[in-house]
Amino acid sequence: MLAKILTSAVVGIDAYVVEVEVDISWGLPVFTTVGLPEISVKESKERVKAAIHNSGYVFPDDRITVNLAPANVKKAGTGFDLPIAMGILAATGIVTENDAGRFLMMGELSLDGRIKPVNGSLSMSMAAKQSGYASVLVPYENRREASVVDGISVVGVKTLAEAVDHVRGVNEIAPERFDLIGAFPDLYRIEYDFSEVAGQEHVKRAMEVAAAGGHNLLMIGPPGSGKTMMAKRFSGIVPAMTFEEAIETTKIFSVAGLLEKDQALVTHRPFRSPHHTISDAGMIGGGNMPRPGEVSLSHNGVLFLDELAEFKRPVLEGLRQPLEDRQVTISRAATSITYPSGFILISAMNPCPCGYATDPKQSCKCSYHQIQLYRNKISGPLLDRIDIHVEVPPVAYRDLRNASASEPSSAIRERVTAARKLQNKRFAGEKIHTNAQMQNRHIKKFCQVDDGSAHLLEAAVEKFGLSARAYNRILKIARTIADLAGDAGINPEHIAEAVQYRSLDRNK
Repeated sequence: MLAKILTSAVVGIDAYVVEVEVDISWGLPVFTTVGLPEISVKESKERVKAAIHNSGYVFPDDRITVNLAPANVKKAGTGFDLPIAMGILAATGIVTENDAGRFLMMGELSLDGRIKPVNGSLSMSMAAKQSGYASVLVPYENRREASVVDGISVVGVKTLAEAVDHVRGVNEIAPERFDLIGAFPDLYRIEYDFSEVAGQEHVKRAMEVAAAGGHNLLMIGPPGSGKTMMAKRFSGIVPAMTFEEAIETTKIFSVAGLLEKDQALVTHRPFRSPHHTISDAGMIGGGNMPRPGEVSLSHNGVLFLDELAEFKRPVLEGLRQPLEDRQVTISRAATSITYPSGFILISAMNPCPCGYATDPKQSCKCSYHQIQLYRNKISGPLLDRIDIHVEVPPVAYRDLRNASASEPSSAIRERVTAARKLQNKRFAGEKIHTNAQMQNRHIKKFCQVDDGSAHLLEAAVEKFGLSARAYNRILKIARTIADLAGDAGINPEHIAEAVQYRSLDRNK
């Protein structure tokens, strides 16, 4: 007796179709699973046996062989429980293979027959559509997530018996319907607003430029100057997520098991703020079967690193690839997986170990050597990947007492969104979307300057000894400033403002 059921497995954030072949033959009662199963898959035989028995069906007392094809790729996770159980029931005649073969199915079984949620159901639903299948059978808690994919009939089931009845047509369950409008109930909700921040207008402006062009930003200032407060408000001025961005971000959160119960989509840009004690694997991703780290969980959002100089050197150096390539590749003996990591880096640090080197009202206790050692914790190659450096001084008393509200985040976001639209139009047909992603060929094409701007830029390079990389960064930032102003060309005032955002280069 042979039966074949379809399911899927996830590699990275994408899924591929897996055939679960179940063969039941005469012989001693042995349950064997082949096809490079991990421990969690091998253990499914105990869950499947108990679930079938406790759901009121007869578990065959024969030799059972389960093959997971393709057999040359490792299989991990508990989502194979349901298709294995359905394959056994199909091989014993409880359901027909034709009925069960209409679905791609996945789910973890409890011993009493309940079906528990699994990770990666959105990726599975997308794999089903790409492979030409019309229906998927998923745990009830995963139904909304899987139904995001248009053109796929998604059925959520709570128990094995319920799944069997639906497959047999005895008690069919209505497919889940995805409400796209309802999935974005409060698209422009702003939890933290810049109107609550007193003073620091030049830092707010730098953040506006960073949001408009997708530039990475570093804030340097003493404790209590508002660096963390402003970083938390950065997400409120970044343009709202598109549906495509929401899908890609949701796939990452689904694979990592971080979606909330019944959550269909991640509709707001992620804001991740790991502690400075985080490990390499926590930041970049890792494990025997590599899982996404913070750089991937912040994809299409913001990664905020507070106290940047306190992070371990290997952790910071590991950021260089994702910052440059917008993806990170994790290699292990068993496999190599690439996760997307297109985020905006917002970082903050003190100017010295005690924090008061730039505070006019506090005395710094650090020597020049200590300050240099502290700043050298941030390597040159990492600093080169941070476009904007801005100094954050202590807030003046008059700003704290000023009762007039600052500009709200909604007004800033309108300008940022308008600048992003200009960039989307400019880079149509290119493989980039923001000014920060421009390569040398894009800079030569889109960052032409007039004579006045060229003379000003030449003077800045000569006076501050700017490197070629800093020169290109200034042009990118100036292009973004021009976009915010709605100017087609780069003018001297745009260059002048852009130079101010390279403070660490000017301090050399």
